[in-house]
Amino acid sequence: MLRPWFLTIATAAGLAAGLAAVYGIAGLARNADDKACLSALETARHIAPLARGEVAAVEPADVALQVPAFNFQDGAGRRVSLADWRGQVVLLNLWATWCVPCRKEMPALDNLQGRNLQGRLGGKPFQVIAVNIDTRDPQKPLAFLKQAGVTHLAYYSDQSAQVFETLRTAGKAFGMPTTLLVDPQGCEIGTMAGPAQWSSDDGVKLVRAIIASDTKTVTR
Repeated sequence: MLRPWFLTIATAAGLAAGLAAVYGIAGLARNADDKACLSALETARHIAPLARGEVAAVEPADVALQVPAFNFQDGAGRRVSLADWRGQVVLLNLWATWCVPCRKEMPALDNLQGRNLQGRLGGKPFQVIAVNIDTRDPQKPLAFLKQAGVTHLAYYSDQSAQVFETLRTAGKAFGMPTTLLVDPQGCEIGTMAGPAQWSSDDGVKLVRAIIASDTKTVTR
């Protein structure tokens, strides 16, 4: 006869497996044999000394992790996937209008993307993808972006907040805002919990180093 404590553990294990299937948490498992993700670790080691000043809270990856191909919507309501940006370095940022640090961070992200569009980050493929996770009133984040003068960032949203929940359950998100740095193969380079001045000298140096390091790794 199974004891109650064993039943509890078995139930919890079944629930965890179910969540992994639903949210793609299994995609955040360690992929020690994934050569593409091992190259992301090389990039993470390269940029670690630059995680300082305004971006000191960036945590370079220390294991080979494939980031799930999250789904969300673009400004026209069409379904898009993180996989659509394969081949580019991506700064994926999750934000909400009810998050005061998110609102303060948004102009810096917009400025960083502006530098990218102007070719001032080295001219290599790079994108800032800011995904809003407000679950109510889809017009509110659009109104905020207009009021804040955000002009360079494309608008993306996930009203289910599933992307955040997936990362939170996997221990990759602890609050808002949350940022992931992803290499062209879809592997984690680093994460940040909380806001940063991404368009500061510290932020730009870090991003440029990621782009340069990744280019060397890909063409090697």
